[in-house]
Amino acid sequence: MKDVLAVILAGGKGSRLDPLTRDRAKPAVPFGGAYRIIDFTLSNCLNSGVRKILALTQYKAMSLDRHINLGWQGYLCRELGEFIDVVPPQQRIDEHWYQGTADAIYQNIYTIEKERPKYVVVLAGDHIYKMDYMNLVAAHEEKRADLTISALRVPREQAGHFGVMQVESDFRVRGFQEKPGNPEPLPDDPAHALASMGIYVFSARFLFEQLCQDATRRNSQHDFGKDVIPAIIKSHRVFAVPFRDENRKEDFYWRDVGTLDAYYEANMDLVAIDPQLNMYDERWPIRTYHPNLPPPKFVFAEKAPGGRRGEAMDSIVCLGTIVSGGQVERSVVGPGARINSYARVEDSILFGRVDVGRYARIRRAIIDKGVRIPPDIEIGFDPELDRRRGFIVTRKGVTVIAQTDSVERHLARERKQTVA
Repeated sequence: MKDVLAVILAGGKGSRLDPLTRDRAKPAVPFGGAYRIIDFTLSNCLNSGVRKILALTQYKAMSLDRHINLGWQGYLCRELGEFIDVVPPQQRIDEHWYQGTADAIYQNIYTIEKERPKYVVVLAGDHIYKMDYMNLVAAHEEKRADLTISALRVPREQAGHFGVMQVESDFRVRGFQEKPGNPEPLPDDPAHALASMGIYVFSARFLFEQLCQDATRRNSQHDFGKDVIPAIIKSHRVFAVPFRDENRKEDFYWRDVGTLDAYYEANMDLVAIDPQLNMYDERWPIRTYHPNLPPPKFVFAEKAPGGRRGEAMDSIVCLGTIVSGGQVERSVVGPGARINSYARVEDSILFGRVDVGRYARIRRAIIDKGVRIPPDIEIGFDPELDRRRGFIVTRKGVTVIAQTDSVERHLARERKQTVA
């Protein structure tokens, strides 16, 4: 893997995850309490032996940059040619931001060429999965491919959100449509289609040639799925490789947490007794930055009826959290949070440093970093009331409170409206 350079596309706006992406890039959104979304792609790189990594950022990249510098630089040795470099848009080639996935690589072609890789692995920084990229590179070499695409079987009704491929018996790609309205099913399985995961292995010289050609096409959107891949299928060796999961479970695990409901459900998967995503596998560890915080603490165990009990059940509770006489069930609680006496948190995701006041009740909610929940309030029990307070409520009824929201201010406005 010394000849391999990974390029992680980490610059998307993540507008469907608003308000969680108001102040941070989508790959920097916390996941599973202690992690950021990009940690899964970065961990896959290190576990696969890929030790030359460029993370291309764009929108609201400060927290992502800080997270990578704090948590990831220590794993690699630059003197040995290993690195994780965060690369913001430099407008080296043109005076505009990235126009598409291919344009993002093209605008950084000088940086990539300097490393003289034999293969370039193009990755997304906003998916949750475990994958050994070495297998993909090996398949690319074995088939003498120009481009190799990691592929996933998905239900046909969901395939319109992906690039859909048609392949021959040896998995050579003969057709590719980006987000088609009527996805073509697999010949042996009419209920499923073969979807691109947005994970590509290019022979480096071939990639540079195609990017330069695409940059000259005026009608191109400069996107791999929409433009580059359809243009090369007939003339070059393009192969698909079925996704091989390193999660050590019966069913594969891959999640695009691109919407608030998908993000909520993926987090809730983790608190199951035997979650499908194995976060405790020492063979394939997920790394991250761990702040210097004390262990979580649970205090008060009053046995009298109605007494205070600090406890968490079927939950993930991170470093620095104090459950002080409150109760947590089926929830993910980020670092440095505090659950005060008689408060109750159910089926919820609390980011770092959330403070839940006494007697507050929270259910089916996502609460962003540093939000203070006043005493006695109920959140997630009445969606219409939450909307009137100014909070976002998703299609599936999950209440989301943004980092910039002041719950006290919303309550004061609510009281004024009630008096009026």
